[in-house]
Amino acid sequence: MRVAVLGIGLMGFPMARRLCEAGHSVSVWNRSRDKAERLTPFGATVHDSPASAVQDAEFVVTMLDNGEVVGHVLFEAGAAAAMRPGAMLVDMSSIKPAEARDHGNRLNALGLRYLDAPVSGGTIGAEQGTLAIMAGGSAADFEAAQALLSVFGRATRVGPNGSGQLAKLANQMIVGITIGAVAEALLLCEKGGADMAQVKAAITGGFADSRILQVHGQRMVERDFAPRGRMTVQLKDMRNALSTAAEIGFDAPITTALEHLYAEGVAHGDAGLDQSALFVELARRNGMQ
Repeated sequence: MRVAVLGIGLMGFPMARRLCEAGHSVSVWNRSRDKAERLTPFGATVHDSPASAVQDAEFVVTMLDNGEVVGHVLFEAGAAAAMRPGAMLVDMSSIKPAEARDHGNRLNALGLRYLDAPVSGGTIGAEQGTLAIMAGGSAADFEAAQALLSVFGRATRVGPNGSGQLAKLANQMIVGITIGAVAEALLLCEKGGADMAQVKAAITGGFADSRILQVHGQRMVERDFAPRGRMTVQLKDMRNALSTAAEIGFDAPITTALEHLYAEGVAHGDAGLDQSALFVELARRNGMQ
């Protein structure tokens, strides 16, 4: 396949590398060219503009910061206008459902196909090709993209355009809320004199066990907050969830509470840390180191 990847960050880099290693023809673009050039040894062609990168592609994958950036790259920087008729844009960024629907309508009007296909699994899933992919779009477009999506992980179509982003919001609500629950519970134990690592071991296998406990909980035990998924990204996703909830008249008090905590952590200087660093904000509130 001829694939263009726009956005070579924490997630875009391992995803583009997997495409290269699978033998596909890969063109890449990133706002900071040096990040894209890391893919040259794997066979990717680096371009100076998104429009140049997409010209010959059958599929264009976007992995960008937010919906505003995706819209800018597609419709202001010229990527959509430069795509071949019938080519497919697979937006794997996390954006608002309303933005995804708007992008889909505008791309369809240009004779292009579109899937919103955000992912879960973090950098580990991107590196290993085990991402959970939540796709919104027509059944025909989803089927046409299967060979591409299978390089990245397991894809499930959840409905029309915008539905993939709704599913991602659900995912991020659960992730963000559960990180908060794990952090608060482990800190309570430490404050009370228990060994946090042993508490985590003790509840493993019980009803409180989860991937969040195992992965993010371990980062909390080790105080390892090097960014895999940043606090700012988790905060953006929580805010997107609340914005969507407001649009459809849904009350989300638990997400509201966690959004406030992530915002406090970012305001206190934790923006560049991993999302599990909500632990740091909760420790700070309790006068713990």
